[in-house]
Parts: sequence; C-alpha cells; structure tokens
Amino acid sequence: MRLPRSGAGWTIAVFGVLAVLLGALGLVWPEAQLRMLGFEVPATRAPGDYTGTFLTASSMASFNMGVYYLLAVATEWRAFYRFTVVFRLVTFTVFTLTVLADVAPDRFIGVALWEGAGAVATALGLRWDARRSAGGGGSAPNSTPSQVSGVSGGATSRAAAAGPATAAGTDR
Repeated sequence: MRLPRSGAGWTIAVFGVLAVLLGALGLVWPEAQLRMLGFEVPATRAPGDYTGTFLTASSMASFNMGVYYLLAVATEWRAFYRFTVVFRLVTFTVFTLTVLADVAPDRFIGVALWEGAGAVATALGLRWDARRSAGGGGSAPNSTPSQVSGVSGGATSRAAAAGPATAAGTDR
C-alpha cells in the first residue's frame, strides 16, 4: 500500500483503515461492536431476532467499504474523495435524525459526528490540496478513470502519462 500523496488522501486513508478494523471487529467480536455503539447485548436473543445477521452484514459492508477507500487512496482518485464528502454528510444527517427520533441510543450520535467530521476534514483537505497546487507549492495528483481501471490508450491516458500538470483537469 502506498502512502497518501495529499491532505485529502490522508483523511480518506484514516477512514478506510478504521472502517476495515471496525468491520473486522464486528465480524470477529460482534458483542464488542454492539456495546461500543451503545446497544444492549442480552444473554440470549429471542426467536426472530436477527441482530446478529444484521451486524454481520453491516460489518462486512464496513470492511469492504474500507478496502474501497484504501484503493481510492492508492490511486489518488480525487473524484471519489469529493463523492465521499457529499454522502458522508448525508450519513451524518440520517444518523443524527435517527438519534433525535429515539430510534437509536444517544451514544450512536458518535457515529454521526464521526461521519460529519470526516466529511468536513476531507472537504478541507481537498481545498488545501487545491490551494497548494494553484499556489505553486507542488501539485496534488489527479487520477483519471483510465488510470484507476488500468485501461491504456486514448488521449486521456496519454495526458495522464505526461504527468499531473498535463492531466490536471481530466477527472472533473
């Protein structure tokens, strides 16, 4: 795994690593995950209680999502970074409303705040990278869909091969 090459990349990498680790925790030790989120862990579950099934699915989704985030960091896929800002803000809103509606325990607000803070951190990282690039303090690399997918040929790939300065606007 290559280290992030931008401020925004670091925010995505941190979230990706934590998503992988927390997803793995939920798969290996689901009770710990439930307690961390403030949910009750009864000694036995009633018939028809699919909490374990749901937690397994959520944990696997978290693990996979973390891998996707780390792949985005490895390729410096900036369009993905921007996409995450919007949808993490949506997640923040939904999770906050869930707590306010008493559907989730108050402690679950930590998950909402984590999503909101992550979105803001990535947005600030993108802004910082853009200013650094525009100010001549180095360029924040951009990737094109062909670089991410490994497709070769075409003007986009030739521009990307020429370097970040040439390919700077190709992912917008």
